[in-house]
Amino acid sequence: MNDKNKLCKPFAWFKSHLAILNWLPYYSKNDFLADTIAGFTLGLTVLPQSMAYAGLGGLKPQFGLYSSFMGSFIYAFFGTIKEVSIGPTSLMAILAVGYTRDLPVEFMILLTFLCGCVQFLCGIFKLSFLVDFISLPTVSGFQSATSVTIIVSQLKYIFGIKFKSSSIANDLYNLYNQFSELKVNDTILGIFSIIFLLSLRKLGNLNISKDKHKLKKSLWLISISRNALVVIICSLLAFFTESNGKFLFTVTGNVTQGLPAFTVPKFHLSYENHEYSFLDMCKKLDFGIIVVSLVAILGNVAIAKAFASGKIVDSSQEMITLGMCNIFGSFVQSMPTSGAFTRSAVSNASGVRTPLSGIFSGTLVVLALVYLTPYFFYITKPTLAAVLISAVIFMIDFNILKPLWKTSKLDFFTTVITFILSLMYGVEIGLLVGTLINIVNLLRLWARPKINYDIYETDTGRKYIKIVPSIGLFYPAVDYLQTEISKIALQTDHEDLTILIDCRSILSTDYTAVKGIQAIIKDFENRNQKLLFTNINSTVKEIIENLHQVKNYASTESKIYNLIDENELISDERD
Repeated sequence: MNDKNKLCKPFAWFKSHLAILNWLPYYSKNDFLADTIAGFTLGLTVLPQSMAYAGLGGLKPQFGLYSSFMGSFIYAFFGTIKEVSIGPTSLMAILAVGYTRDLPVEFMILLTFLCGCVQFLCGIFKLSFLVDFISLPTVSGFQSATSVTIIVSQLKYIFGIKFKSSSIANDLYNLYNQFSELKVNDTILGIFSIIFLLSLRKLGNLNISKDKHKLKKSLWLISISRNALVVIICSLLAFFTESNGKFLFTVTGNVTQGLPAFTVPKFHLSYENHEYSFLDMCKKLDFGIIVVSLVAILGNVAIAKAFASGKIVDSSQEMITLGMCNIFGSFVQSMPTSGAFTRSAVSNASGVRTPLSGIFSGTLVVLALVYLTPYFFYITKPTLAAVLISAVIFMIDFNILKPLWKTSKLDFFTTVITFILSLMYGVEIGLLVGTLINIVNLLRLWARPKINYDIYETDTGRKYIKIVPSIGLFYPAVDYLQTEISKIALQTDHEDLTILIDCRSILSTDYTAVKGIQAIIKDFENRNQKLLFTNINSTVKEIIENLHQVKNYASTESKIYNLIDENELISDERD
């Protein structure tokens, strides 16, 4: 019986996290139709984007397609938010290539697997609170810097210039140094593609009267299919202008046809006469395993919350699901994946009903790999660069600076510092420093809480000083709080006044803090000055009483007045 229970536990856990069971019993034909339309509409967006993201990650186009179907399939069964689309993103690509540049593709695939393991474990142990330490100003600076980095990295394809680079400064230097090698045809095509994409983006937002519903729907469909349309148009242009194997524009070239083999990532590798063990490969990937994992979690949970429509997002479930998407994705040679806001917005606009739409978008990618890859040869590199630039240019968030300056100078400088450091030293350094600034600020608030006080009087006219600490009481703040309360007690004109400490903000405490309270009480007893406590919650009260028999507290306003008016302290119990 015990053995049977042991076998059932993993199955019960698996079943409890199988989110599809929550909505599948109520699935209707209308839901199926809506999800089919949304899925295939999303697929038209995924195909060109994924190939562009693969190039951004230093990989061949087929790896972008390999990264676009497994996550969609997994999320359909375990995901909780119908709009979320798991796949390659510009952010994941730019982060991952920073740790795998000039390394064989096996390192990228192993990074995907390890990130999936980290994300899965974070979900199992409910560590979603970790990403809460990354504030919105930090994310804004990090995201804007990433977008600028991507745009600059794609300019070489817009201008048809060939060079390798490892930083934005190197990109700018090479662009300037080799600008004379600019290919006019690629430049014209790249600029045309950007104008085309930005124009069609506006097409879906045109104000059209309600009676022209079909026209509005048609324009919207054209708008969200703009990436696929521009790729098809420019590919046809490249095909028809080919002459004796020579192309007017730079094309992608051969894309491997067919599905990748389903196999475990390599944990040992021979490369350039060097043997890499699993530990050696992990050392090469360095902090990328943690950085890429956490950024993916941050982005995925943020997107889930944005499209949750008021529902509570189960962050742990989303992390478990994302981890599974990357673990199984690595078995089909995927690069690290996450949710993408633009694709999720397309799903939302397409009228998606359930996560099952991912099955249809993933199927479209699979069909493209099997049947369409020979035609991908003619996809032009300037066009793919234009797809990337047009997607990330709107992620540069300079509008946040003005409100930040008005509301919080610290948040303003956090955004600016994160942005500058991300550009100069890499996005992981910018994100790390921005997060550390947030954490240091939190520690400062815990260690140096604001203390408000004023003089009040009871119904009988007896005056007292009420002190209200602004935050919970833990050991970093004990000495500071003890000193400040003593200063307030000594600096007032009436040293004989009762001091009342309002503990409503102290939700919990620790041993050091309780010992500090003991010291404060003893200090006041030595001066024969009355010290009272009020609004102590039951948890804090129990902790204090276990270490020190504090009698001078009151739970109601009337008892506070009694304690202040009495010559001797009266405890709640004696009242």
